[in-house]
Amino acid sequence: MTTAVQQTISSNPSQALFSSLNPAKDKADSSGINSQDRFLRLLVTQLKNQDPLNPMDNAQMTSQLAQISTVDGIEKLNQTLQMILNGNNENQALQAAALVGHGVLVPGSGLALAGGMAVGGIELAEPADRVSIVIKDASGLAVKTLELGGLDAGSRAFAWDGVADSGTPAAEGAYTIAVNAQRGDAKVGATALELGVVSSVVRTSQGVNLNVGALGTFNMTDVREIL
Repeated sequence: MTTAVQQTISSNPSQALFSSLNPAKDKADSSGINSQDRFLRLLVTQLKNQDPLNPMDNAQMTSQLAQISTVDGIEKLNQTLQMILNGNNENQALQAAALVGHGVLVPGSGLALAGGMAVGGIELAEPADRVSIVIKDASGLAVKTLELGGLDAGSRAFAWDGVADSGTPAAEGAYTIAVNAQRGDAKVGATALELGVVSSVVRTSQGVNLNVGALGTFNMTDVREIL
């Protein structure tokens, strides 16, 4: 190094730092330098150009090393988490594909009566002493009331033989259900579930969805029971 260059670095340490981090011989490659390499270059340049009468504090240097180590660790952790997430998405897709052709219970109040049989479901937020299901026709009139008695919290399927409260067979077609659940004098949260058949699997940026025919598209977490 010539005396002129030495004087330039001594008089302009900022320029020396910039030159160290961005070599003029290959500026195109500087974008590929990772953060750890940049930090080490910066640290070495600082050490080379520090004032001999006022050297860098050891505690400050240790703190900087700890910081870059933390950043590097976070980057590696993020990469590991991304790999785990990708693997989980693949496993979820395989599990969803296995559901094609299977009946599932998903949130919905519809009930289809065909061949003298209808299957639906309910989900209770907590245990209930009395649970009843009111089945209504397309006009909203009650056709049948099913008394299920006391039930624990969770989801379960139920079946209707198509016989109305009047004792006559109900017409086949589409019905709706309403769930009433109580524990003592308090009302228990209850959700009606509808039976559908998984026809296909749809992969989106948010995850894997199930196409349940006319019922629409549902997330895997919407499936309460597989029949």
